[in-house]
Amino acid sequence: MPLVAGVDSSTQSTKVEVRDADTGAVVTHASAPHPPTTPPRSEQDPLAWWNAFETAWAAAGPPVVDAISIAGQQHGMVVLDAAGEVVRPAKLWNDTESAPDSGWLLKQLPGGAEQWAAACGSVPVAAFTITKLSWLHRGEPEHWARVARVLLPHDWLTYRLTGRYVTDRGDASGTGYWSAGEERYRFDLLGIVDGERDWSSVVPEVLGPLDVAGRWGHAEVGSGTGDNMAAALGVGLRPGDVAMSLGTSGTVYAVSDLATADRTGAVAGFADASGRFLPLVCTLNATKVTEAVRRLLGVDHGELDALALAAAPGASGLVLLPYLDGERTPNRPTARGVLGGLRSDVSREDLARAAFEGVVCGLLDGLDALAGHADTSGRIVLVGGGSRSSAYRQIVADLTSRAVQVPDADEHVATGACVQAAAVLHQRPVHEVAAAWGLGSGRTIEPGPGAAHALDVRAAYAARRDHEG
Repeated sequence: MPLVAGVDSSTQSTKVEVRDADTGAVVTHASAPHPPTTPPRSEQDPLAWWNAFETAWAAAGPPVVDAISIAGQQHGMVVLDAAGEVVRPAKLWNDTESAPDSGWLLKQLPGGAEQWAAACGSVPVAAFTITKLSWLHRGEPEHWARVARVLLPHDWLTYRLTGRYVTDRGDASGTGYWSAGEERYRFDLLGIVDGERDWSSVVPEVLGPLDVAGRWGHAEVGSGTGDNMAAALGVGLRPGDVAMSLGTSGTVYAVSDLATADRTGAVAGFADASGRFLPLVCTLNATKVTEAVRRLLGVDHGELDALALAAAPGASGLVLLPYLDGERTPNRPTARGVLGGLRSDVSREDLARAAFEGVVCGLLDGLDALAGHADTSGRIVLVGGGSRSSAYRQIVADLTSRAVQVPDADEHVATGACVQAAAVLHQRPVHEVAAAWGLGSGRTIEPGPGAAHALDVRAAYAARRDHEG
């Protein structure tokens, strides 16, 4: 039987998944960790990703596959010299040192945020590659002088496999200099960073969903994509569906037939990995928040869930604003977390509940923004590590007052990369592969009694958010 491999190179680890290309059945999987990072400076040596890939690949077999695709953490900046060597550690998406550069870039176009959104579908924030390029140009001129190529994390890993400098439309749309609506690079935006450089020779070629990037031994290599785009493939997301991803960061996104441009900057106008579009809202703080509270309470994950579900909705007035490491949505890169409504009778249960509710309320602010730009009336699909939490599942259902679907599969990003690899191998549209594999099916969580308090919980959160803003 033909086999395909999907690779998820995230902030925390590399995961490898191998599936039967025809049925989608999982054959083997493995993972290896990456070095930990903490904003505001969040950097990793790309060689650590390759070493983790080799470790995970060996642990998975090593398998013999017919096709492979790599999905990687979005936005980051990998700069290479003329010899193809890494110039400096990669800046990751959650590095916020370029926050001043995002403000500077906004001022360089006459229409500010509105003009940026019109140009590339998104308003640049510290996460975007273009702000990191500006930071490098401004702060490290000796490194800037050596730069010959700029790649995203998944591009660099694809380059290691194939020797080609290529990307895909999904990941390219998160750079701040590739327009999803126009399907082209905006070299005029890159010229704001450095008007003396010929950018056409610096950026990678953008491949289509079924294009072959090259070969790695026996295997065809797909173009790869960003992690959110891969996760959309991995759960069979359809137009109208909403994915809510609870990982280190949080994202809310929907598949759309139309390109979007939000001048407020809340909704990023991304492309997806199928030929459609993926408007998306991202928060920097999600499961890291509940993980911090779990550590403070000295409990395991199951106990934290139990504590949160034992508390009354609204956590007896305790509100956690979850901006522990700065925030992207709203754009407050220097913010910190705030615990409000603290009283002498606060309980462990209240603190646990407030942590979950704070994370979910932040994501639901994103869902509200997303609904202004895309159809969000379909399924709510909960993905990411947080989807395993009974507290997150129930609180999302309660605060949305909607049924929430939790897919059976765990590694949606790696699965989505497998879908792309199979689509490339068979030259078949990705949505047909996902449907044939039965992706996205799983358990449904219905709203409980807590749904009656949803408006009050969200109002208390909004009051705290606006007071601190």
